[in-house]
Amino acid sequence: MKIFDSHTHLNAEQFNGEEAQIVSQAQALGVTEMAVVGFDTPTIAKTLELNQQFPGVYSIIGWHPTEAGSYTAEIERTLEKQLTLPKVVALGEIGLDYYWMEDPKDVQERIFRRQIAIAKEHNLPISIHTRDATPDTYRILKDEGVPARGGIMHSFSGDLEWAQRFLDLGMHVSFSGVVTFKKALDVQEAATGVPLERLLVETDAPYLAPVPYRGKRNEPGYTRYVVEKIAELREMTPEDVAAITRKNALTLFGLDKELDS
Repeated sequence: MKIFDSHTHLNAEQFNGEEAQIVSQAQALGVTEMAVVGFDTPTIAKTLELNQQFPGVYSIIGWHPTEAGSYTAEIERTLEKQLTLPKVVALGEIGLDYYWMEDPKDVQERIFRRQIAIAKEHNLPISIHTRDATPDTYRILKDEGVPARGGIMHSFSGDLEWAQRFLDLGMHVSFSGVVTFKKALDVQEAATGVPLERLLVETDAPYLAPVPYRGKRNEPGYTRYVVEKIAELREMTPEDVAAITRKNALTLFGLDKELDS
């Protein structure tokens, strides 16, 4: 079984000094590739370092909505250069966060819109973070138009109706450990209903550890438990869910040449 974790934070301080061990443990569980997300200056620097260190590690870089107030012209110039580097496969995670509300809605929205435009200029897909802000996230994506390369609703936590609306805009939908939670019935329904060709899996490690590790530090290898839960929900084999979601990730990220490996 080969699994692609489409959104993880191997660059988080929780993994400092353990990266090689975490990658090795992920491989032992079948996770052969992962997209490590950098969302501010230090985490972007770290993911770019990690993608040089490990063959199966790729980078998604952008400016997180909780950091929107610190976005400057200089940061944008640096980001634009970094987006052209090898193994940078998407721009993200970008979007809106009304839970933490580190910056006003209008500031978050302006930086979100700006980064969608940059993704289009660089012909890259986008990875979307939305927390307590689904209607506004949808409105902005609809206004701006999803890049031609598409994008990901990362760690999707809505119902099937919302999933369908984002699918209609051209997005993929990615499920994290939340889908394994007993009471996450809406998310489970969405994971059952999203078309297979738009389905992705992720961990968002070190956060949102799936059952049986809920409440503990999450790791990229635990994508396997997300795959197994979705397979159970859809009455498929884990091997088929792994193969389909890996193919979807490789295609979305422009890594089709890895499909035969």
